[in-house]
Parts: sequence; structure tokens; C-alpha cells
Amino acid sequence: MNDSEFHRICDGLWMTIEERLDSWDGDTDIDCEINGGVLTLSFENGSKIIINRQEPLHQVWLATKSGGYHFNLQGDAWICDRSGAEFWTLLETACTQQAGEPVSFS
Repeated sequence: MNDSEFHRICDGLWMTIEERLDSWDGDTDIDCEINGGVLTLSFENGSKIIINRQEPLHQVWLATKSGGYHFNLQGDAWICDRSGAEFWTLLETACTQQAGEPVSFS
């Protein structure tokens, strides 16, 4: 994958996250802000989740209250390079913990 393709794929991921949060009907307000290659989710309790792209490595990094994760694209899925967990699973878990209620991106 070249850098242009990497950015196109990441832009699609960012848009999907934003669209799914816009359609989420939970009680907690989760704000989504995209600034360059960084997507920030802000929660009512003041906590944040940061998702950013690491162009030199062609990775997506996820920083949550409970830890940080690095993802490589394998087929159509972003997979954690340490645990083998899928991006959406870890994002849902982190959002659920930080929102204080179940958050689903499916």
C-alpha cells in the first residue's frame, strides 16, 4: 500500500466512526472532532480517545484511558499488533468504559 492509499483508507475509517457516532442513540454525549490525521472522541466526563494515523508505519493508533494500541491493516480489518484484537472491538470496549454505557459501532 502506498501513502495515498493509506490516507484514503484512514479517511474512510474516520468517516465511518463519525457517521456511526452520529447515529448512536445513547444517553451520553460523545463529541467527534477530526483535525488533520487525528480523530478525537470527547466524553461528558472529560475523558478522551485519540485515534491517529502513523503514515511511516501505515498503522492506526488508538489511545484510550486504559491503554494504547497499534493496528495494521490485514485484508479489510485493522488488527492490533500485540493482541490480535480487531479495531472495532477495542474501540467499542474503550467507548463503553469511558461513556459509562454500552456503545456499539455495528
